Amino acid sequence: MTEHHPHPRIQKLRERKHQHKQRSKPYRIGFGVAGGTLVLGGLVLSLPFVPGPGFLLLLVGLGMLALEFDRVERLVERLVHRFDDLEASAKAASPVQKAAVGTLAVVGAAAAIAAAVAWDIPFAPV
Repeated sequence: MTEHHPHPRIQKLRERKHQHKQRSKPYRIGFGVAGGTLVLGGLVLSLPFVPGPGFLLLLVGLGMLALEFDRVERLVERLVHRFDDLEASAKAASPVQKAAVGTLAVVGAAAAIAAAVAWDIPFAPV
C-alpha cells in the first residue's frame, strides 16, 4: 500500500489532536460538550428561515469534536477533500457558467426579498 501525505489542514488537525490528548480529562470533556453544543446550534441555525451563521458553527463544532473522536476526524477529512474538489470545479467553470450562477444568485435573492415584502415577513425579529 502506498503512503500518501495528508492534506495540510488535516496534518495541522492531527498535530492539534496530539496536543489536545495531553490535556486533563475534565478539560477534554468540557471541550467535547462545547463542540457538541456548537454542532447542535449550527444544525438549528442551518434550518430554513432561521437567521445565523449555522454552517460556520457546524464546521467549528466538528473541528472541535475531531480532536476527540477519530470518526469525526475522518468525516472532517472527507469534507476537506470535498471542499477542495468543489473549489477546483468552481475555478474550472467557464465564464458562461460563472455568469449563470451569479445571475441565479441575484434572482434568488430578489425573489426572497419580494416574497418577504409580499407576505409581510419581518426582516428582523421585533
